[in-house]
Amino acid sequence: MNLLEAIYNALRLPELRNKLLFTGFLLIVFRFFANISIPGPTPAALQALFGKTALLGLLDLFSGGGLSTFSVVAMGLNPYINATIIMQLMQVVSERIKEISKEGEQGRRRITRWSRYLTVALAALQAYGLTVLFQHSNPAILSPDLDWFQRGVIILTLTSGTIMLMWFGELITEHGIGNGISLIIFAGIIGRAPAALINTIQSKAGGGTIADYVPFIVFAIVALIVTAGIIEVQQAVRKVPIQSAQRVAGGSRTVQARASFLPLRVNTAGVIPIIFAISIMFFPTIIANYMAAAPTASVYYRISQWITTNFQPDGPNITMDVVYNLIYFWLVFAFTYFYTAVTFDVNDVADNLKRYSSFIPGIRPGRPTAEYLGSVMNRVTFAGGIFLGGITVILPIATSRITGIPHQQMYLGGTAILIVVGVALDTMKQLETQLIMRQYRGFIR
Repeated sequence: MNLLEAIYNALRLPELRNKLLFTGFLLIVFRFFANISIPGPTPAALQALFGKTALLGLLDLFSGGGLSTFSVVAMGLNPYINATIIMQLMQVVSERIKEISKEGEQGRRRITRWSRYLTVALAALQAYGLTVLFQHSNPAILSPDLDWFQRGVIILTLTSGTIMLMWFGELITEHGIGNGISLIIFAGIIGRAPAALINTIQSKAGGGTIADYVPFIVFAIVALIVTAGIIEVQQAVRKVPIQSAQRVAGGSRTVQARASFLPLRVNTAGVIPIIFAISIMFFPTIIANYMAAAPTASVYYRISQWITTNFQPDGPNITMDVVYNLIYFWLVFAFTYFYTAVTFDVNDVADNLKRYSSFIPGIRPGRPTAEYLGSVMNRVTFAGGIFLGGITVILPIATSRITGIPHQQMYLGGTAILIVVGVALDTMKQLETQLIMRQYRGFIR
C-alpha cells in the first residue's frame, strides 16, 4: 500500500477524517494570523535587521515568518516551550513539584496550569524585549517615542498571540492528530518555505545562467543527504534487553515470563535544545540594542556597538565568529544532555522495572540498573548532542562555504529540515497507530 492509498484509507474513517480536518483547520487559522501585521513598524528597517541578524531569522523560523512581519503571532510558541522546559527543570530542583507530577491526571493538570501561567509571564517579558529591540535598532523599526500605553498595546497583542497558539496546540493534541505544538511550528516552516526559497534563488541567480544555479543543485544534494541522515538518527534507538519474570497478577492470573527491550532514542531531546540555546544566544543582542540609546561617548554605547557588530555567526571578526559558533555548539550539546536527563529519569525507570518484576540480564535491580542505564544513556546522548550541534552549527558553515549561499539562510535550512523531518515522522507514526487499530496498514512498514 502506497502513501496515497494509506491517506485514502485514513480519510474513509469518519473519526480519523474529522481529526485530520480539525487539525488542518487550526493550522490554516494560524497561518492567517501569521499574515496580520501589527501597525507601527517600518517594513524596510525590519527587513534590514533580519538581514544582518541570523538569530532573529531562527526565531522567525519558529514563528512561521510572523516575527519578520511583526504579526499578531510574532513570538510564536517560544515562550510556551521555554515555560515547559522550566517546569520540567523545576521537577528536578523541587521534590514537591516532582511529587505533584506523579499524582496522575490531577498532578499533570496542575503542572500544565502552572506552565500556562509561566507562559503568560515569559511572553510578556519577551514582548517587552522585542519592543525595546525594535525601538533601538538601527534604523529604528518602532518609534523611539512610544508612550507606555502604545508599548502596552503591542505587548498585550504579542502575548495574546502566543496564548492563542498555545491554545491551538493543546486543542490539536487533544482532538486532532499529532503533537499540536510541533505541528504549528511545522506548519510555519512549510508555509514560509516557498517564498524563502524563491527569494534566495532570485538573489543568487540573477544572471540566469546555468553556473548561477550550480550552488542550488549542490544545496539540494546536501539537503537530500541530510534529510536521509536525520531520518536515520530520529528513528535510531539503543535497544536495552529486558527480561520479565513470571509473576501473579490480580490474585489468580499468572503473567508468564517474557523477553523484550527498552528503546533509548539517540535524539531524545528533539529540537528543544536548539530553541533553548537560541533564547540564550539572543539575549546579548537585546541588551546591546537597549544600550544603543546611551550617549555615543559612553562605554555602554561602545559595548552595544561591539556586540551588534561582532556577536553574530558570520561577523567581520573571524576570531569572534569562531567563538560565537563554539558557544552556540556547546549550548546545543549541553542542553541536549540536560534536557535528556530531565525527561528520562534513570532512577524512575529502574524503580518501574523492579516494580513490575523486570530486569536487565546480568544487572541487579535497583541502583545498579539505574547506573547501567545512566552510562548507556550518556553514550547515546553524546551521539545525539553531536548530531544536533552538527546540524545547527557545523553543517550550515560547511554548506555556506561550498555553495556561497549566505550563512543566515544555511542556519535556517539545517534547523528547518531537522524540525520538518522530525515532526513528519512523529505524526506519521501516530497516524499509523490509528490505522493499525482499525486494521489498516500504515505509512511506515
